[in-house]
Amino acid sequence: MKLYYSPASPFVRKVVLVLHETGQMDDVELLPVSTSVTGPDSALAASNPLAKIPALIREGGPTLYDSRVICEFLDARAGGVLYRGGWDMKVLEATADGIMDAAVSMSYEKRLRPAEKQWDAWLEGQLSKVVGACTAIETRWMPLLSGPINIGQLAIAAALAYVDFRHPDAGWRNASPQLAKWFETFETRPSMQATRPDAT
Repeated sequence: MKLYYSPASPFVRKVVLVLHETGQMDDVELLPVSTSVTGPDSALAASNPLAKIPALIREGGPTLYDSRVICEFLDARAGGVLYRGGWDMKVLEATADGIMDAAVSMSYEKRLRPAEKQWDAWLEGQLSKVVGACTAIETRWMPLLSGPINIGQLAIAAALAYVDFRHPDAGWRNASPQLAKWFETFETRPSMQATRPDAT
């Protein structure tokens, strides 16, 4: 298998965390790619019509894309242990992906638009999604972040790490002390250390 990959992408990092935690890293070749909304990579676009990462090329079937699809495929391939929480677990993963979507949107606004054209209300709206999602996890989903490793833990960790990486002043910890404490511990896992954007 081959994975279109960028170490800074939180969606890619979630997939690579799954590879690490399920013992499948040696089964996948990482294909570094630089792509954006305004400059899509042509090889990636040939495999994924949306020209987005991650995209997983596999033998005997079409390329898989969207991190949730890839993660569930890899989990099934490894014996199906990460989604044991059922629908609640999938909602937690979706919440993490929502944090990633909002944080990546903020990054695009800051990095691709000239400073004089950046929309402050847009940035504030995306940040409110990040903080609101963290608060929801704090009040509703913390029990799913304990116990054996699961997709919720990996997705939330990838999301929070990206927020810290690109938006260190987001302030998500202020109303989410339990989540902050959990993340501080989870960040020490070997898979998290091996997938740091500055470690690849």
